Amino acid sequence: MHELIRDITLCILFAWMLGLVAHFSRQPLILAYLIAGFCIGPFGAGWVKSQESISVISELGLIFMLFMIGLEIDLKKIVRAGKVILFAAGGQLLGGCLLGVLFFVCIGLSLGGGRFDALYLCVACALSSTVIIVKVLYEKRELDTLPGRITLGVLVLQDIFAILFLAVQPSLANLQVGVILLSIGRVAVLVAAALLVSRYVLPRLFHQIARRPELILLGALAWCFLVAETAERLSLSREMGALIAGVSLSTFPYALDVTAKVTTLRDFFITLFFVALGMTIPVPGLSVIGLALMIAAFTVVSRLVTTFAPLYLMKQGLRASLLPALNLAQISEFSLVVIQTGIADHHIAAETANAASFAFVVLAVLSTFVMTRSDEITRWAIGPLKRIGLRDLDHGGGHAEEGHEGGHGEARRIVILGFFRAASALLAEIERQAPVLLEQITVVDFNPNVYQTLLSRDLHVIYGDISNVDTLLHAGVGKSEMIILSVPDSLLKGATNEKLVRHVRALNPTALIVATADLLADVGELYKAGASYVTVTRLSDAHELFTVIEAAQAGLLADKRAELDLRLGERREVLP
Repeated sequence: MHELIRDITLCILFAWMLGLVAHFSRQPLILAYLIAGFCIGPFGAGWVKSQESISVISELGLIFMLFMIGLEIDLKKIVRAGKVILFAAGGQLLGGCLLGVLFFVCIGLSLGGGRFDALYLCVACALSSTVIIVKVLYEKRELDTLPGRITLGVLVLQDIFAILFLAVQPSLANLQVGVILLSIGRVAVLVAAALLVSRYVLPRLFHQIARRPELILLGALAWCFLVAETAERLSLSREMGALIAGVSLSTFPYALDVTAKVTTLRDFFITLFFVALGMTIPVPGLSVIGLALMIAAFTVVSRLVTTFAPLYLMKQGLRASLLPALNLAQISEFSLVVIQTGIADHHIAAETANAASFAFVVLAVLSTFVMTRSDEITRWAIGPLKRIGLRDLDHGGGHAEEGHEGGHGEARRIVILGFFRAASALLAEIERQAPVLLEQITVVDFNPNVYQTLLSRDLHVIYGDISNVDTLLHAGVGKSEMIILSVPDSLLKGATNEKLVRHVRALNPTALIVATADLLADVGELYKAGASYVTVTRLSDAHELFTVIEAAQAGLLADKRAELDLRLGERREVLP
């Protein structure tokens, strides 16, 4: 017992020290935890040698990690997922697994006879890192973009796929239809029971203790370990039970409260899991390094092929097809969980598991670097892809083709460069108050959903990247009377309002240019760049909030809300 406490102390101390190094060098924290485990483990300094300690620390961390992954799986979002996300995820998972089995069998890994190295690796390589992706997309403010939503949707469906694999995994050595059906049946019974209890029993209990935070936390943990132990009794695994416990809580009314309270504890045990995982990684030999590099290379290539192809075939355009493929090009933390279950059941060799861990480390570093520069990489790649015959949406028919030819034909009087929520609201307002004006407007944007929706409404839309001067030239900006930049700098990719104003002013010295400023300090710079008028959205937001306060003080808030509801009911916006 004392040895376990000492080992946990070393784990946390080294994880914190190396975590600081990773933070200041902008590397994934998971990488720091793995290195910390290696440093203090049996293959490093040897300060932690007890296999029992390593096993206990690892299992606790794994249970908490899967419980939290389950809490964050929103079943309602999966049901509402559009066909683009469903087909993209299906193509990526099925294509990745088929290519994986072929590739890993071809390089000599086993598939059968009690060893399933190729199968575990193909599943591991089909999953992407939620931690890395969400962190980078959040920092880049791309979670709510189309490529961001596609990426997150694929991640959720990858988690569902991993759950299904974990349900079948204990029976791999005896893959008979009856055994598989029995395993799936056990999972179904456990899921049904957990969902029923979380739907009809837990909400009442949690309502009674809602004002006692410590009981909320204790109740969530009790539920996690109860379902985990029940799963163990059903010949599944505690880890599988923890995942089901989390999923069952994800849809009930107190899910957000539970998640908030368990997060800190989760981070503690997840840290222990990855440190314990690092302890099991020996000093790699040349064979392990070689296999790790092959796993990493296969993951990147297969992800580009299996993610890009379905999106491109669904006419999402080159950019919206490439970005999710780049975002997803790494191995998941969940992959390490899958590999560890294989080790525990003696399904895969230790050398294969070590190679997968090294591949995870390599891709964690490279993927973070690539994702932070994904816009530049995508712009660089689009040209060569077009030259080899792949067509972008700007080669389509209808308005886009008409606008693409002849210097983009007849330049419309008003050009909207970039299309997000402000532009969507503007078009809805014009449609309500002056619909004739819609015939004088051209929209330029590279969101395929926006492109298709505007095209279906008979609006003049050009598919293109507004940060590219050639796009501005071919869009007919030089002949327009008014150019509107409604997208703030925080959401623009590869450009700023100031840069766009300078480009537009160089192409059209006489046009009226309306730009958008994020900061008050930007207003003067935009006027110097050549803007005719600068909007500051915070001012209009402040005015709206002030009218709400006035209405509330006068007892007219219900009337104001009814007025707003009426206005919202009349609108037909492109972006909800």
